[in-house]
Amino acid sequence: QVQLVESGGGLVQAGGSLRLSCAASGSTFSLLHMGWYRQAPGKQRELVATISNRAMTDYAEFVDGRSTISRNNANNTVYLQMNSLKPDDTAVYYCNAVSEWPTRREFWGQGAQVTVSS
Repeated sequence: QVQLVESGGGLVQAGGSLRLSCAASGSTFSLLHMGWYRQAPGKQRELVATISNRAMTDYAEFVDGRSTISRNNANNTVYLQMNSLKPDDTAVYYCNAVSEWPTRREFWGQGAQVTVSS
């Protein structure tokens, strides 16, 4: 069993910054990919960024260089540094983790609200 706990969400003005953190606990030994997704009201959950245990990263096009994902394998924590935030970034941000052993499994955090005002 793996549990993911997000922190760092909040209310910021356009152009501001936030740093989201996600701490994984439990049976975390086989976690391969970790990342962040977001979901705005009435919309599908969408990828923001992912990072593998070998530090390979992938970003959605809308990130446009404004955010950086990082991972500390020692404490099983993933971070998302978000800069130059826009009102369109307003959403609930969810931490995600994927294990490929012994089978493919996905885990999700409870979500962190990010609200960007004009």
